[in-house]
Formats: sequence, C-alpha cells, structure tokens
Amino acid sequence: MKRVVTVTVNNNPGVLNRITGLFAKRQFNIESITVGPTSNPAISKMTFIVPMEDPAKMEQLLKQLQKQIDVIKVSDITDKSIVTRELALIKVQSPPALRSEVYSIIEPFRATVIDMGKNNITVQVTGEPDKVDAFIELLKPYGIKDISRTGVTAFVREHQKTETQQLSILQL
Repeated sequence: MKRVVTVTVNNNPGVLNRITGLFAKRQFNIESITVGPTSNPAISKMTFIVPMEDPAKMEQLLKQLQKQIDVIKVSDITDKSIVTRELALIKVQSPPALRSEVYSIIEPFRATVIDMGKNNITVQVTGEPDKVDAFIELLKPYGIKDISRTGVTAFVREHQKTETQQLSILQL
C-alpha cells in the first residue's frame, strides 16, 4: 500500500537532506517526493509517497520524522479525504501524418501541447497519478522520447459540514 505523508518544515538549508537521510538510514523507500514553499516563505511543505504495508513501521517513521530538527508537523493523510496532483511533461513522436491521431488522445485528458517540432510534440498533463499513468500508456505506441514527472503533491480536503451543522445554519 502506498502511504501519503506530508511534512511541514522550516525552510532552512539541509532539512531535505536530513529527512531523506532518515528514510535511507531506516531503509524506507521514497516512491515520490515534492517540496515547495507555503504561503509563508519561511516554511516549506514536503509530500512523500511511501510504499509501506506494516502499520507499525509507518508509525515508527512518523515518530522519527517528528523528532527531526526543523520539522513542524508530520501527517499520514492516506486515509483522509485528500486532493492529489502530479504534473508530467511528455515528448512524443508525432510526425505530421499521425499528429491528428495524437491530438485525439490529448484532448480528452485536457493535456496541453507546450512545444512542437518537425516530428515530435511535448505535452503537459496534470491530474491524479492514475490519470497521468493512463495518458502515458496511451502515448507509448507512438514512441515516447522523454518523460519528466514532478511527483505527487497532496493536501487534505476541507471538511464537509455535517447534516446537523447545515440545519443549524438554515435555522439562523
């Protein structure tokens, strides 16, 4: 099972190295990692996709991450209602004779052509990782020349109001 772990940290030099070093030292694999600043430039958010079956090992990882210098908050958000996105750039062979065929694949995925050459195009696609994987599979028969993927980023959805809370609001 893949776990989605977010880590909020102080944006200081060496933080990423210390955290990924902890993963390596404990022999936890990182399938995907994204890091970026938050609305506060002094704080960054990291999102890790970690393949892990053992709940005890996951709990151990979360506790060890929380102990790290500059770590503000650690959360396993896998079992919550979350939004996940990934970006991929794909350079695919597309000679003029096949271009309309490739475009017929691009359109339903709401992908965008961002560069075009004589015999190839570069496409940008964003969405859930499964959507990106499916898009890549459909382009493979045309000949993929290069792929660059950002990795998954995620956060918890806003909580939905309960029926009781909605009734209270309507009564006001």
